[in-house]
Amino acid sequence: MTTHPLSALTADEITVARRVLTDAGHVGTETRFAYVGLDEPDKRERAPERRARVLLLDLGTGAANDARVSLTTEAVEITPVDGAIGQLPILDEEFGIIGPILNESPDWLAALEKRGVEPDSVIYAPLSAGNYGYLDEEGKRLLRVLAFLQDHPQDHCWAHPVDGLCAYVDLVARKLHKLIDHRVHEVPEESGNYQDPEVAGPPLEGLKPIEIRQPEGPSFRFDGDELRWANWSLHVGFDTREGLVLREIAFSGRPIVQRASIAEMVVPYADPSPVRFWQNYFDTGEYLFGRYANSLKLGCDCLGEITYLDVTVADELGNPRVIENAICVHEEDFGTLWKHTDLFTGIAETRRQRRLVISFFTTVGNYDYGFYWYLYLDGTIECEVKLTGFLFTSAYPEEGSVFATQVAPGLGAPYHQHLFCARLDLTIDGDLNAVDEIDVVARPMDEANPHGNAFTTKTTRLTNETARDAAPNRVWRIVNPDKLNRMGEPVGYTLSVQQSPTLLADPKSVIASRAAFATKHLWVTRYAPGERYAAGDFVNQSPGGEGLPAYTAAGRDIDGQDIVLWHTFGPTHVPRLEDWPIMPVDHAKFTLKPTGFFDRNPTLNVP
Repeated sequence: MTTHPLSALTADEITVARRVLTDAGHVGTETRFAYVGLDEPDKRERAPERRARVLLLDLGTGAANDARVSLTTEAVEITPVDGAIGQLPILDEEFGIIGPILNESPDWLAALEKRGVEPDSVIYAPLSAGNYGYLDEEGKRLLRVLAFLQDHPQDHCWAHPVDGLCAYVDLVARKLHKLIDHRVHEVPEESGNYQDPEVAGPPLEGLKPIEIRQPEGPSFRFDGDELRWANWSLHVGFDTREGLVLREIAFSGRPIVQRASIAEMVVPYADPSPVRFWQNYFDTGEYLFGRYANSLKLGCDCLGEITYLDVTVADELGNPRVIENAICVHEEDFGTLWKHTDLFTGIAETRRQRRLVISFFTTVGNYDYGFYWYLYLDGTIECEVKLTGFLFTSAYPEEGSVFATQVAPGLGAPYHQHLFCARLDLTIDGDLNAVDEIDVVARPMDEANPHGNAFTTKTTRLTNETARDAAPNRVWRIVNPDKLNRMGEPVGYTLSVQQSPTLLADPKSVIASRAAFATKHLWVTRYAPGERYAAGDFVNQSPGGEGLPAYTAAGRDIDGQDIVLWHTFGPTHVPRLEDWPIMPVDHAKFTLKPTGFFDRNPTLNVP
């Protein structure tokens, strides 16, 4: 089977990349592979050469390199990574060294003793440090660490934060850099073990089994990583950093999206406490959430006639690692597609909608995220994120807090946001597209509108790279000016977004600079092959300014050009009592709907 030029790296290719780098002298005993993925070619060139991009970190010195390895010629290009721009993503191995470091620190042990906490009962949450311009942190690779108490090996520690205490750990020197001992709080005692009957209560009775069957099997088929279903075709890929990557999405052979992925996400917290103000996690750029993809289970994670796909990633030693059943593909009935009972003819017709679902779940620390891409029979594309798991907790002070919800006695859940950025390289019936901002506006009462009922649309063409906010009754339509439908209008797709806040941090804050993508709902850029990530290539400990602010600074022409849309979406989470001890799924999504792309309803022939 021939490998598609944009397919994810195979296990053999990962092995080759490691061997080539080792033979070239770039891999020593302290070298770790922070990222291994396809070095994607410029989509306009489709070079036959397959290349790997590998980020190498020396644990002993902190030196970082960005390597490009030809899997065809075995040539290597190495570029040192400037730590002033940002650090490489955090390694699992670095998480693992935190306990031994802190358990040998007299200052840390004294802080625990002051709280009556035994070190052997402590679970460490090593977290990305951000960058606050502190002179004593310059040039250091850091984690900031919060502590939780675990009563027994099966105890969910999130119920017992050891709050008011934070350790800053130097990962290269392997020592405590600074201890923040702000305040002694009582450690909350109530159990968060939702699996225990005394917490969950007696089993709910009366629910009968639901079976979803397709006796003739699914309606889709795979050829390698190419997926075909109804009128749809696309390539399903996976990346350690971005997770699911969908490419070359087309309907009846007409291109719609060249590449779709979640290019970044940030979880900024609202608690300004001296031990928590820095809590702003980039789960894509700092943690590489694709590597934490779950192995899904039939009947639990997915229900029905399921096709599972394994994915291959690299471990931190550069060896291939298979995550079984990482991607779930299936069909879902989705209710009524269209229906009419005619008063005059007596004709009654109904058709049912169904959708193709492509999804994966990843667990990043306390939270679990499901990413679902839906393709509908009528040409609609939708992306939905399902959020569940544990709240990140704090102690709830006796005097109360305006930054957190008390979800159990003495246990707080700080307010926070989950802001995702989807990168959509659109090709609406071709590479050259434009974006119209369309507002539905009311007309004032006048001679042309004597009864005041009129409203209309106002269309504004976006001509240069820009960032835009959503508004009530506002959508963005991506059109192909060179392709007209039968009414003489450009064919297009409309991006409809949920009305949700953007980043709520102060515009002058560090996080507003580092996560600038989250300050606007929509960014439009001119396609450039190196512009892949909304917050830049090296997010960990970055000072800000990279990514979309840098991409759009040139103000390139986007009217009738090869363009990329970046859409920020996601909820602001003010936790509820009902979110404890485990959070029912919350949802965030956006929709791409054909608007003049077809000349009429494309589902008239659905049986």
